[in-house]
Amino acid sequence: MFVSRSMTRKVITVNPDTTIFEAQELMATNRIRHLPVVVADNTLVGIVTDRDLRSALPYRFFKEGITAAEKESLKNLRVKDIMTQKVISIPPAYTIQDALMVIQNARVGALPVVDDEGRLQGIISVRDLLRAFINVLGIGQPGTLLCILVEEKVGQLKRIVDAITEMGVSFGSVLVARYWDENKRAVFPYLLTQNVAQVKKKLQAMGYELLDPMQWYIDQLPEEERPPGKPKS
Repeated sequence: MFVSRSMTRKVITVNPDTTIFEAQELMATNRIRHLPVVVADNTLVGIVTDRDLRSALPYRFFKEGITAAEKESLKNLRVKDIMTQKVISIPPAYTIQDALMVIQNARVGALPVVDDEGRLQGIISVRDLLRAFINVLGIGQPGTLLCILVEEKVGQLKRIVDAITEMGVSFGSVLVARYWDENKRAVFPYLLTQNVAQVKKKLQAMGYELLDPMQWYIDQLPEEERPPGKPKS
């Protein structure tokens, strides 16, 4: 899925000369945390976040307000004075996986989406990505997540899918993840049913080990990386 299908297109923006009070009011009114800064041709020149505003405004402003004298002293402070100018952005042709990795590596909460000329096309946030992955994985529908430990060899995923499909059970999605043992993989089918007792029984009869999907990884961490009080399985 491409970013262009998941991004927010109607983006609330500001220009470099917007006052910080106007920017703060826009964020509060629209319940957003990022304001792309654009010039007349919609070219992206910066971004201002709620963190930038909190750094620029007195702490009391957000709790109890500030005096008229304090506000007067800050009236000339503009978005251009506090915005980030070297903006991390992505093109519309990026996939949601690409966007997720950029957000993870850059440690930002949202990414402006720009065309080849640097004009703003939209913005994609962590919330947008979560919604996109929920749709892709089919986990918005009631169901059950299983975790199946398999050997690292060709044909295992097909064998599992065929076995479950033969029982008339539909899939929301199937993910395959690395496992602590390099010769094994963890398969996570999300089944669109909550009655999985017979499915589990069949998979176990086929020789597969079923794990708790909420514990499978943490139980394989070395002792020094295991959270305090977490016993070894």
